[in-house]
Amino acid sequence: MGAGGISIWQLLIILVIVVLLFGTKRLKGIGSDLGSAVKGFRSAMSQQDSEEESAPRAESSVQGDSAKPKTEDKPHV
Repeated sequence: MGAGGISIWQLLIILVIVVLLFGTKRLKGIGSDLGSAVKGFRSAMSQQDSEEESAPRAESSVQGDSAKPKTEDKPHV
């Protein structure tokens, strides 16, 4: 048995029908688009991880005076 109770023969029949409906060129284009989307997602995630790793280092070098809240008198309407 294959995935979810579907046999290998049923999967092959579905694959043949999909290839006949869409054609190999269209499926190849969809596959390359999907691959580039996954690659872009992975690079964005690794870039975000590297930014998160460098962020705590930058915060530790900040002086205590800059973290004080600034109070200003604003006219109340």
